Amino acid sequence: MKALIPMFWALAAAFLAAYLCLVMGEVVYVTLADGRKAERRIPLAFKILLPLCPNFFRFVKPAYAARFEPKLAQAGMDGLISGQEFVALKAMLLWVFPDIWLREAIKERHTSIMRSLPFVLDLLTLSVEAGMDFVSALQRNCSAKKLTPLNEELLVMTREIQIGSSRKEALRHMAERVGEPNLRAFAFALIQADELGVSIGTMLRIQAEQMRDKRFDRAERMAAQAPTKMLFPLMLCIFPAVFVILLGPVLANALKGMF
Repeated sequence: MKALIPMFWALAAAFLAAYLCLVMGEVVYVTLADGRKAERRIPLAFKILLPLCPNFFRFVKPAYAARFEPKLAQAGMDGLISGQEFVALKAMLLWVFPDIWLREAIKERHTSIMRSLPFVLDLLTLSVEAGMDFVSALQRNCSAKKLTPLNEELLVMTREIQIGSSRKEALRHMAERVGEPNLRAFAFALIQADELGVSIGTMLRIQAEQMRDKRFDRAERMAAQAPTKMLFPLMLCIFPAVFVILLGPVLANALKGMF
């Protein structure tokens, strides 16, 4: 009987190791508005614990879980992790880590959208001024095999228009769903253009120029901040070595004089 105990633990360890290897190699996807699959990166701890989340649902208040649904949508995780599952993950991981991950995921997605927006606006402007309607221009822009986060959101907006929503409603939904300030400004500018009867091609060109100027201003600010950000690594890594090189011989000679 005693000989079976080590064998049992060895089998349990082997099963656990095999399960972890399987989970680590698993690729997680979400389904986009046109049926395509897009890969998403989630922490290994989430992959391991997500199957256990339903055991905690009876302890999760629906109103509290609903607060995380918009944030998960901003992170591009809607349809992959629900609000209830996220609250359950917070409980199993002692609350702090999931919040940090969600905040960083939203920041990363918003940064990608902000960087892609001027280029996409240029393409939409050229397409519309060449005679295409706005929806066809969006469809052409979203026809790439690998979509950026911005194109994923534009694809959702295109599908809403195709199933009967007005362009104004679809733009407003996108602005509320994504929450990125530059994309929100773009959406509300197009809504205003519709209300005032301004040519959409003209408004797209104005927005493209404004986004391009913002990108240059942001690059200049980051370049101006670089010396300040480099100061601490210099003090931590380079200055001590310089002091050792300069003061090392002096200290060595002083020690020789003492002894």
